[in-house]
Amino acid sequence: MPSEIRTSDGELLSVKLKKVERRRRTTAFLLAAPLLFFIIFAYLIPIFQMLGRSIDNVQMHEFLSDTHDVMQTWDGSEMPGEDVTSIFFYELKGLVEEKNHGKIATRLNYEKGGFTSLIKKTARKLDDFDENANFLDQFIDVHKKWGDIEYWLALKRGTDAYHYRKYLTTFDFEQKYDGSIERIPEKKRINVTLWLRTIFVAAGVTFCCFLLAYPISHLLSVLPTRYSNLLMICVLLPFWTSLLVRTSSWMVLLQKQGVLNDTLVSLGIVADEGRLELMYNMTGTFIAMTQILLPFMVLPLYSVMKTIPPSLMRAATSMGATPFHAFRKIYFPLTYAGISAGSILVFVLSIGYYITPALVGGAKGTLISNRIAYHMQQSLDWSLATAMATVLLIAVLIVYWLYNKIVGIDNMRLG
Repeated sequence: MPSEIRTSDGELLSVKLKKVERRRRTTAFLLAAPLLFFIIFAYLIPIFQMLGRSIDNVQMHEFLSDTHDVMQTWDGSEMPGEDVTSIFFYELKGLVEEKNHGKIATRLNYEKGGFTSLIKKTARKLDDFDENANFLDQFIDVHKKWGDIEYWLALKRGTDAYHYRKYLTTFDFEQKYDGSIERIPEKKRINVTLWLRTIFVAAGVTFCCFLLAYPISHLLSVLPTRYSNLLMICVLLPFWTSLLVRTSSWMVLLQKQGVLNDTLVSLGIVADEGRLELMYNMTGTFIAMTQILLPFMVLPLYSVMKTIPPSLMRAATSMGATPFHAFRKIYFPLTYAGISAGSILVFVLSIGYYITPALVGGAKGTLISNRIAYHMQQSLDWSLATAMATVLLIAVLIVYWLYNKIVGIDNMRLG
Protein backbone atom coordinates (compact mmCIF):
# COMPACT_ATOMS: atom_id res chain seq x y z
CA MET A 1 0.00 0.00 0.00
CA PRO A 2 1.64 3.30 -1.08
CA SER A 3 2.43 5.79 1.66
CA GLU A 4 0.56 9.11 1.87
CA ILE A 5 2.32 12.11 0.34
CA ARG A 6 3.19 14.69 2.97
CA THR A 7 4.34 18.28 2.83
CA SER A 8 7.65 19.55 4.18
CA ASP A 9 6.08 20.21 7.60
CA GLY A 10 4.82 16.62 7.85
CA GLU A 11 1.14 17.35 7.10
CA LEU A 12 -0.76 15.17 4.65
CA LEU A 13 -0.89 16.78 1.21
CA SER A 14 -4.62 16.06 0.80
CA VAL A 15 -5.37 17.78 4.13
CA LYS A 16 -3.19 20.73 3.18
CA LEU A 17 -4.97 21.12 -0.16
CA LYS A 18 -8.38 21.08 1.56
CA LYS A 19 -7.25 23.82 3.95
CA VAL A 20 -5.98 25.95 1.08
CA GLU A 21 -9.24 25.45 -0.85
CA ARG A 22 -11.29 26.30 2.25
CA ARG A 23 -9.21 29.44 2.82
CA ARG A 24 -9.65 30.46 -0.81
CA ARG A 25 -13.44 30.06 -0.65
CA THR A 26 -13.60 31.99 2.63
CA THR A 27 -11.60 34.84 1.12
CA ALA A 28 -13.85 34.92 -1.95
CA PHE A 29 -16.97 34.98 0.24
CA LEU A 30 -15.61 37.81 2.41
CA LEU A 31 -14.82 39.85 -0.70
CA ALA A 32 -18.34 39.32 -2.05
CA ALA A 33 -20.07 39.72 1.35
CA PRO A 34 -20.56 43.53 1.16
CA LEU A 35 -22.28 43.20 -2.22
CA LEU A 36 -24.36 40.27 -0.96
CA PHE A 37 -25.51 42.17 2.13
CA PHE A 38 -26.27 45.23 0.02
CA ILE A 39 -28.49 43.18 -2.31
CA ILE A 40 -30.26 41.56 0.65
CA PHE A 41 -30.93 44.73 2.65
CA ALA A 42 -31.38 47.23 -0.17
CA TYR A 43 -33.19 45.03 -2.68
CA LEU A 44 -34.61 41.71 -1.49
CA ILE A 45 -35.95 42.78 1.93
CA PRO A 46 -37.76 45.88 0.53
CA ILE A 47 -39.31 43.74 -2.21
CA PHE A 48 -40.64 41.18 0.27
CA GLN A 49 -41.92 44.00 2.49
CA MET A 50 -43.71 45.41 -0.53
CA LEU A 51 -45.26 42.02 -1.30
CA GLY A 52 -46.42 41.71 2.30
CA ARG A 53 -47.87 45.22 2.52
CA SER A 54 -50.14 44.58 -0.47
CA ILE A 55 -52.10 41.96 1.51
CA ASP A 56 -51.33 43.09 5.07
CA ASN A 57 -54.10 44.48 7.28
CA VAL A 58 -52.79 43.25 10.63
CA GLN A 59 -52.81 46.65 12.33
CA MET A 60 -56.50 47.14 11.57
CA HIS A 61 -57.21 43.61 12.75
CA GLU A 62 -55.42 44.27 16.04
CA PHE A 63 -57.25 47.56 16.61
CA LEU A 64 -60.67 45.90 16.24
CA SER A 65 -59.83 42.28 17.07
CA ASP A 66 -62.86 41.68 19.31
CA THR A 67 -65.18 43.31 16.79
CA HIS A 68 -63.74 41.10 14.05
CA ASP A 69 -64.21 37.95 16.13
CA VAL A 70 -67.82 38.65 17.05
CA MET A 71 -68.68 39.71 13.50
CA GLN A 72 -67.74 36.25 12.22
CA THR A 73 -71.03 35.01 13.71
CA TRP A 74 -73.01 37.76 11.95
CA ASP A 75 -74.26 36.66 8.52
CA GLY A 76 -74.84 40.20 7.23
CA SER A 77 -78.43 39.58 6.13
CA GLU A 78 -79.80 42.12 8.61
CA MET A 79 -78.48 44.86 10.89
CA PRO A 80 -76.00 43.65 13.56
CA GLY A 81 -77.23 42.92 17.06
CA GLU A 82 -76.19 44.28 20.42
CA ASP A 83 -73.35 41.77 20.73
CA VAL A 84 -71.64 43.38 17.73
CA THR A 85 -72.47 47.04 18.31
CA SER A 86 -71.57 47.00 22.01
CA ILE A 87 -68.14 45.48 21.44
CA PHE A 88 -67.50 47.90 18.58
CA PHE A 89 -68.48 50.79 20.87
CA TYR A 90 -66.01 49.83 23.58
CA GLU A 91 -63.17 49.16 21.13
CA LEU A 92 -63.80 52.43 19.30
CA LYS A 93 -63.86 54.29 22.61
CA GLY A 94 -60.50 52.77 23.53
CA LEU A 95 -59.05 53.80 20.17
CA VAL A 96 -60.32 57.35 20.68
CA GLU A 97 -58.59 57.51 24.06
CA GLU A 98 -55.36 56.26 22.42
CA LYS A 99 -55.91 58.68 19.49
CA ASN A 100 -55.81 55.82 16.97
CA HIS A 101 -59.34 56.22 15.63
CA GLY A 102 -58.05 58.29 12.70
CA LYS A 103 -56.06 55.30 11.44
CA ILE A 104 -59.08 53.01 11.28
CA ALA A 105 -61.14 55.82 9.73
CA THR A 106 -58.65 56.16 6.88
CA ARG A 107 -58.40 52.40 6.39
CA LEU A 108 -62.17 51.84 6.42
CA ASN A 109 -62.61 54.68 3.95
CA TYR A 110 -60.80 52.51 1.37
CA GLU A 111 -63.54 49.90 1.85
CA LYS A 112 -66.41 52.37 1.56
CA GLY A 113 -66.35 56.09 0.98
CA GLY A 114 -67.61 58.30 3.78
CA PHE A 115 -66.13 56.26 6.63
CA THR A 116 -63.59 58.94 7.57
CA SER A 117 -66.19 61.57 8.46
CA LEU A 118 -68.44 58.89 9.96
CA ILE A 119 -65.81 57.60 12.41
CA LYS A 120 -64.60 61.08 13.35
CA LYS A 121 -68.10 62.37 14.03
CA THR A 122 -68.97 59.26 16.02
CA ALA A 123 -65.74 59.58 18.04
CA ARG A 124 -66.77 63.07 19.17
CA LYS A 125 -70.14 61.78 20.41
CA LEU A 126 -69.04 58.61 22.24
CA ASP A 127 -69.12 60.30 25.66
CA ASP A 128 -72.84 60.99 25.15
CA PHE A 129 -73.70 57.29 24.72
CA ASP A 130 -75.82 55.57 27.36
CA GLU A 131 -74.27 52.15 28.02
CA ASN A 132 -77.65 50.82 29.18
CA ALA A 133 -79.48 51.81 25.98
CA ASN A 134 -79.50 50.22 22.52
CA PHE A 135 -76.11 50.90 20.92
CA LEU A 136 -77.27 50.56 17.31
CA ASP A 137 -79.98 53.19 17.79
CA GLN A 138 -77.45 55.53 19.37
CA PHE A 139 -75.02 55.03 16.49
CA ILE A 140 -77.81 55.88 14.04
CA ASP A 141 -78.73 58.96 16.07
CA VAL A 142 -75.14 60.18 15.72
CA HIS A 143 -75.11 59.60 11.95
CA LYS A 144 -77.73 58.07 9.68
CA LYS A 145 -75.05 56.14 7.77
CA TRP A 146 -74.91 53.67 10.67
CA GLY A 147 -78.39 52.67 9.55
CA ASP A 148 -76.98 51.53 6.20
CA ILE A 149 -76.03 47.85 6.46
CA GLU A 150 -73.27 48.30 3.86
CA TYR A 151 -71.19 50.27 6.36
CA TRP A 152 -71.37 47.40 8.84
CA LEU A 153 -70.48 44.94 6.07
CA ALA A 154 -67.52 47.14 5.14
CA LEU A 155 -66.50 47.19 8.81
CA LYS A 156 -66.62 43.40 8.94
CA ARG A 157 -64.53 43.04 5.79
CA GLY A 158 -62.14 45.81 6.74
CA THR A 159 -60.98 44.04 9.90
CA ASP A 160 -59.59 40.96 8.12
CA ALA A 161 -55.90 40.48 8.92
CA TYR A 162 -55.00 39.61 5.30
CA HIS A 163 -56.82 40.02 2.00
CA TYR A 164 -56.15 40.11 -1.75
CA ARG A 165 -58.78 42.70 -2.73
CA LYS A 166 -56.21 45.29 -3.76
CA TYR A 167 -55.04 42.99 -6.54
CA LEU A 168 -58.62 42.92 -7.85
CA THR A 169 -58.73 46.73 -7.73
CA THR A 170 -55.51 46.82 -9.74
CA PHE A 171 -57.45 45.33 -12.68
CA ASP A 172 -60.71 47.25 -12.04
CA PHE A 173 -62.48 44.42 -10.24
CA GLU A 174 -64.03 44.42 -6.79
CA GLN A 175 -65.19 41.82 -4.33
CA LYS A 176 -68.77 42.26 -3.22
CA TYR A 177 -69.81 41.74 0.38
CA ASP A 178 -71.25 38.33 -0.52
CA GLY A 179 -67.84 37.23 -1.85
CA SER A 180 -68.64 37.52 -5.57
CA ILE A 181 -66.20 39.32 -7.89
CA GLU A 182 -67.46 41.90 -10.39
CA ARG A 183 -66.15 44.75 -12.54
CA ILE A 184 -66.26 48.14 -10.88
CA PRO A 185 -68.62 50.77 -12.39
CA GLU A 186 -67.47 51.90 -15.83
CA LYS A 187 -66.88 55.53 -14.85
CA LYS A 188 -64.36 54.36 -12.23
CA ARG A 189 -62.41 52.02 -14.51
CA ILE A 190 -59.00 53.55 -15.00
CA ASN A 191 -56.38 51.00 -14.03
CA VAL A 192 -56.76 48.63 -17.00
CA THR A 193 -56.54 51.62 -19.35
CA LEU A 194 -53.33 52.70 -17.63
CA TRP A 195 -51.86 49.19 -17.85
CA LEU A 196 -52.59 48.98 -21.58
CA ARG A 197 -51.25 52.50 -22.13
CA THR A 198 -48.08 51.68 -20.19
CA ILE A 199 -47.43 48.55 -22.26
CA PHE A 200 -48.17 50.46 -25.47
CA VAL A 201 -45.79 53.29 -24.55
CA ALA A 202 -43.06 50.88 -23.44
CA ALA A 203 -43.33 48.87 -26.67
CA GLY A 204 -43.57 52.01 -28.81
CA VAL A 205 -40.57 53.68 -27.19
CA THR A 206 -38.58 50.46 -27.56
CA PHE A 207 -39.42 50.30 -31.27
CA CYS A 208 -38.57 53.99 -31.81
CA CYS A 209 -35.26 53.54 -29.99
CA PHE A 210 -34.48 50.54 -32.21
CA LEU A 211 -35.19 52.48 -35.42
CA LEU A 212 -32.92 55.34 -34.33
CA ALA A 213 -30.21 53.31 -32.60
CA TYR A 214 -29.57 50.77 -35.37
CA PRO A 215 -28.06 53.18 -37.94
CA ILE A 216 -26.23 55.11 -35.19
CA SER A 217 -24.68 51.91 -33.85
CA HIS A 218 -23.73 50.77 -37.34
CA LEU A 219 -22.07 54.11 -38.02
CA LEU A 220 -20.15 53.87 -34.75
CA SER A 221 -18.91 50.39 -35.64
CA VAL A 222 -17.59 51.27 -39.12
CA LEU A 223 -16.11 54.73 -38.51
CA PRO A 224 -12.40 55.11 -37.76
CA THR A 225 -11.60 55.11 -34.05
CA ARG A 226 -10.91 58.85 -33.78
CA TYR A 227 -14.38 59.68 -35.15
CA SER A 228 -16.27 56.85 -33.46
CA ASN A 229 -14.88 57.89 -30.07
CA LEU A 230 -16.12 61.44 -30.61
CA LEU A 231 -19.55 60.17 -31.62
CA MET A 232 -19.60 57.80 -28.63
CA ILE A 233 -19.05 60.78 -26.32
CA CYS A 234 -22.18 62.35 -27.81
CA VAL A 235 -24.09 59.12 -27.10
CA LEU A 236 -22.85 58.97 -23.50
CA LEU A 237 -23.32 62.69 -22.84
CA PRO A 238 -26.91 62.27 -21.51
CA PHE A 239 -25.59 60.02 -18.73
CA TRP A 240 -23.63 62.99 -17.40
CA THR A 241 -26.77 65.12 -17.14
CA SER A 242 -29.54 64.83 -14.56
CA LEU A 243 -32.72 63.13 -15.76
CA LEU A 244 -34.77 66.01 -14.37
CA VAL A 245 -32.68 68.52 -16.31
CA ARG A 246 -33.09 66.57 -19.56
CA THR A 247 -36.84 66.30 -19.04
CA SER A 248 -37.10 70.01 -18.23
CA SER A 249 -35.21 70.84 -21.43
CA TRP A 250 -37.79 68.91 -23.43
CA MET A 251 -40.52 70.95 -21.74
CA VAL A 252 -38.79 74.13 -22.93
CA LEU A 253 -38.46 72.74 -26.46
CA LEU A 254 -41.91 71.24 -26.91
CA GLN A 255 -44.30 73.64 -25.20
CA LYS A 256 -46.65 75.71 -27.32
CA GLN A 257 -44.54 78.85 -26.92
CA GLY A 258 -41.32 76.83 -26.91
CA VAL A 259 -38.22 76.81 -29.07
CA LEU A 260 -39.49 74.25 -31.61
CA ASN A 261 -42.82 75.96 -32.25
CA ASP A 262 -41.19 79.40 -32.42
CA THR A 263 -38.73 78.09 -35.03
CA LEU A 264 -41.49 76.51 -37.12
CA VAL A 265 -43.53 79.73 -36.99
CA SER A 266 -40.54 81.91 -37.91
CA LEU A 267 -39.81 79.65 -40.90
CA GLY A 268 -43.44 79.85 -42.01
CA ILE A 269 -43.96 76.10 -41.74
CA VAL A 270 -46.90 76.50 -39.33
CA ALA A 271 -49.13 79.48 -38.62
CA ASP A 272 -48.88 81.27 -35.30
CA GLU A 273 -52.43 80.26 -34.39
CA GLY A 274 -51.76 76.66 -35.46
CA ARG A 275 -48.84 75.88 -33.17
CA LEU A 276 -48.26 72.17 -32.60
CA GLU A 277 -49.51 70.53 -29.41
CA LEU A 278 -46.43 68.58 -28.35
CA MET A 279 -46.69 68.90 -24.57
CA TYR A 280 -48.94 67.23 -22.00
CA ASN A 281 -49.96 64.45 -24.37
CA MET A 282 -48.70 61.11 -25.66
CA THR A 283 -46.59 62.77 -28.37
CA GLY A 284 -44.43 64.57 -25.83
CA THR A 285 -44.09 61.40 -23.77
CA PHE A 286 -42.86 59.41 -26.79
CA ILE A 287 -40.38 62.07 -27.92
CA ALA A 288 -38.83 62.66 -24.49
CA MET A 289 -38.66 59.02 -23.43
CA THR A 290 -37.18 57.93 -26.77
CA GLN A 291 -34.35 60.47 -26.51
CA ILE A 292 -33.64 59.66 -22.85
CA LEU A 293 -33.58 55.88 -23.35
CA LEU A 294 -31.81 55.86 -26.72
CA PRO A 295 -28.30 55.20 -25.28
CA PHE A 296 -29.56 52.00 -23.66
CA MET A 297 -30.30 50.67 -27.15
CA VAL A 298 -27.20 52.06 -28.84
CA LEU A 299 -24.63 50.51 -26.50
CA PRO A 300 -25.74 46.84 -26.79
CA LEU A 301 -26.12 47.15 -30.56
CA TYR A 302 -22.70 48.76 -30.92
CA SER A 303 -21.00 46.08 -28.81
CA VAL A 304 -22.40 43.38 -31.12
CA MET A 305 -21.84 45.20 -34.42
CA LYS A 306 -18.23 45.90 -33.51
CA THR A 307 -17.52 42.16 -33.48
CA ILE A 308 -19.00 41.49 -36.95
CA PRO A 309 -16.20 41.27 -39.55
CA PRO A 310 -16.79 43.63 -42.53
CA SER A 311 -15.48 40.85 -44.78
CA LEU A 312 -18.77 38.96 -44.36
CA MET A 313 -20.73 41.59 -46.26
CA ARG A 314 -18.03 41.89 -48.92
CA ALA A 315 -18.04 38.12 -49.37
CA ALA A 316 -21.82 38.05 -49.73
CA THR A 317 -21.87 40.82 -52.34
CA SER A 318 -18.96 39.25 -54.25
CA MET A 319 -21.03 36.06 -54.55
CA GLY A 320 -23.86 37.94 -56.26
CA ALA A 321 -26.07 39.08 -53.37
CA THR A 322 -27.47 42.59 -53.49
CA PRO A 323 -26.49 44.87 -50.57
CA PHE A 324 -30.02 44.67 -49.16
CA HIS A 325 -30.14 40.88 -49.48
CA ALA A 326 -26.71 40.56 -47.86
CA PHE A 327 -27.82 42.81 -45.02
CA ARG A 328 -31.06 40.89 -44.49
CA LYS A 329 -29.51 37.41 -44.66
CA ILE A 330 -26.05 37.97 -43.16
CA TYR A 331 -25.65 41.17 -41.16
CA PHE A 332 -29.04 41.64 -39.52
CA PRO A 333 -29.30 38.10 -38.03
CA LEU A 334 -25.87 38.54 -36.43
CA THR A 335 -27.16 41.58 -34.51
CA TYR A 336 -30.08 39.73 -32.87
CA ALA A 337 -28.23 39.51 -29.55
CA GLY A 338 -27.73 43.29 -29.44
CA ILE A 339 -31.30 43.98 -30.54
CA SER A 340 -32.76 41.72 -27.87
CA ALA A 341 -30.47 43.04 -25.12
CA GLY A 342 -31.24 46.67 -25.99
CA SER A 343 -34.95 45.96 -26.32
CA ILE A 344 -35.27 44.35 -22.91
CA LEU A 345 -33.30 47.19 -21.30
CA VAL A 346 -35.40 49.93 -22.88
CA PHE A 347 -38.70 48.10 -22.34
CA VAL A 348 -38.05 47.36 -18.65
CA LEU A 349 -36.87 50.92 -17.98
CA SER A 350 -39.77 52.55 -19.82
CA ILE A 351 -42.47 50.35 -18.27
CA GLY A 352 -41.64 51.80 -14.85
CA TYR A 353 -40.78 55.38 -15.87
CA TYR A 354 -42.26 58.08 -13.68
CA ILE A 355 -40.64 61.54 -13.88
CA THR A 356 -40.79 62.04 -17.65
CA PRO A 357 -44.46 61.00 -18.15
CA ALA A 358 -45.43 63.06 -15.09
CA LEU A 359 -43.78 66.27 -16.35
CA VAL A 360 -44.16 65.96 -20.13
CA GLY A 361 -47.17 63.70 -20.58
CA GLY A 362 -49.73 65.44 -18.39
CA ALA A 363 -53.08 63.72 -17.89
CA LYS A 364 -53.06 62.12 -21.35
CA GLY A 365 -49.58 60.71 -20.82
CA THR A 366 -50.19 59.25 -17.37
CA LEU A 367 -48.77 55.75 -16.92
CA ILE A 368 -49.22 53.13 -14.21
CA SER A 369 -46.12 54.44 -12.41
CA ASN A 370 -47.84 57.80 -11.96
CA ARG A 371 -50.86 56.02 -10.49
CA ILE A 372 -48.62 54.18 -8.02
CA ALA A 373 -47.08 57.50 -6.97
CA TYR A 374 -50.57 58.99 -6.55
CA HIS A 375 -51.62 56.26 -4.12
CA MET A 376 -48.32 56.55 -2.23
CA GLN A 377 -48.32 60.34 -1.90
CA GLN A 378 -51.91 61.58 -2.11
CA SER A 379 -54.57 58.93 -1.47
CA LEU A 380 -52.18 57.18 0.98
CA ASP A 381 -53.59 53.80 -0.05
CA TRP A 382 -50.25 52.06 0.27
CA SER A 383 -51.79 48.61 -0.03
CA LEU A 384 -53.12 49.41 -3.50
CA ALA A 385 -49.85 51.10 -4.49
CA THR A 386 -47.80 48.08 -3.45
CA ALA A 387 -50.24 45.71 -5.18
CA MET A 388 -49.76 47.66 -8.42
CA ALA A 389 -45.99 47.69 -7.91
CA THR A 390 -46.04 43.94 -7.33
CA VAL A 391 -47.95 43.35 -10.58
CA LEU A 392 -45.44 45.60 -12.36
CA LEU A 393 -42.57 43.58 -10.87
CA ILE A 394 -44.18 40.32 -12.02
CA ALA A 395 -44.59 41.77 -15.53
CA VAL A 396 -40.87 42.62 -15.63
CA LEU A 397 -39.95 39.14 -14.41
CA ILE A 398 -42.13 37.60 -17.14
CA VAL A 399 -40.34 39.70 -19.77
CA TYR A 400 -36.99 38.61 -18.34
CA TRP A 401 -38.12 34.95 -18.36
CA LEU A 402 -39.27 35.18 -21.98
CA TYR A 403 -35.98 36.79 -22.96
CA ASN A 404 -34.03 34.01 -21.25
CA LYS A 405 -36.14 31.35 -22.99
CA ILE A 406 -36.00 32.87 -26.47
CA VAL A 407 -32.53 34.43 -26.55
CA GLY A 408 -30.71 33.24 -23.46
CA ILE A 409 -29.35 35.54 -20.79
CA ASP A 410 -25.80 34.36 -21.57
CA ASN A 411 -26.07 36.03 -24.97
CA MET A 412 -26.75 39.49 -23.56
CA ARG A 413 -24.15 42.00 -24.75
CA LEU A 414 -24.17 45.41 -23.06
CA GLY A 415 -20.93 46.88 -24.30
